[in-house]
Amino acid sequence: MFRSLLVALAVIALSSVSAAQPVADFYRGKSVSLILGYPGGGSNGIYARAVARHIGRYIPGNPNVIFKTMPGAGSLVAANHLFHVAPRDGTALGFISATIPLEELLGVGGVKFRSAEFNWIGRVASGVNMTFVKDTSSLKTIHDAYKREVILGASGRSSTVFVYPSVLGAVTGAKFKMVLGYASSPEAMLAMERGEVEGHSTSLEVVRALHPTWLSEKKITVLVQYALNRHPELPEVPMSWELGRTPEDQQILKVVANATEVGKMIMAPPGLPADRVQALRRAFDATMKDPDFMAELNSKLGVMAGEDLQKLVVDLGATPRAMVDKIKAVYPLN
Repeated sequence: MFRSLLVALAVIALSSVSAAQPVADFYRGKSVSLILGYPGGGSNGIYARAVARHIGRYIPGNPNVIFKTMPGAGSLVAANHLFHVAPRDGTALGFISATIPLEELLGVGGVKFRSAEFNWIGRVASGVNMTFVKDTSSLKTIHDAYKREVILGASGRSSTVFVYPSVLGAVTGAKFKMVLGYASSPEAMLAMERGEVEGHSTSLEVVRALHPTWLSEKKITVLVQYALNRHPELPEVPMSWELGRTPEDQQILKVVANATEVGKMIMAPPGLPADRVQALRRAFDATMKDPDFMAELNSKLGVMAGEDLQKLVVDLGATPRAMVDKIKAVYPLN
């Protein structure tokens, strides 16, 4: 019986090797493009570049991974490209806005894809976005933003830096005025330092990466965090949905904030061979545990496996139509 078990195990092992070999043969000597839907200077660029530098070592066949940017419409340009133009063979990966599945659900102009049909490879970090102002501002809490207008620097209308404060203002009455035209969060934060705008909305990760002392030295005042649970570094800062005046308002803000769960992620075009999707997901998992990768980012990750991320996106698409209509009424549709 023991001998039979050994034979069975050997057959399974050989089957696994033979299944993995065609993937390695395909990727060997090839290049994989990792396309970022932003200019590349913000937090998304930091994470996407780090993945591009390390994931090739874990993809069977060890292809060369090339980092590219394809900015436009808050990453809608890149998302449409990945759905319709990019090769469907596993040589194209994408890093796009967390709000992309929500925007498809809401019928935002320019959306020409079906989110659930993408192959979601994995999430690097859930991300916590926050709206903050310079320490010299007279605003000390989010409640001050109901009393006077707050000018925030922002990029594209599909970007979370625009979406989150815009929806919060529409639902709760916070007086945020968004000034568009900044290519990335670093540019908008520089504009804040110069006094061109009063504040900005971006992720905690990018603030921590580019200005590691801003929070500890109270160089900025964080007014609100867009998340389903309070971040341990922001224990006194209210979550956006807590500011809803009615249960319905709170539910709207929760669904929008749920994009933080999609987070900073890697995805691929639809129609890929199943064995390559599997190989890419496992390569992603290994990258997230790579010591050099972790040291490069120097921040706490919120990793989610591709299978779970795929389910999250599919479930978002099942949001009841009545709630979708309510969100559309306050969402900055293009």
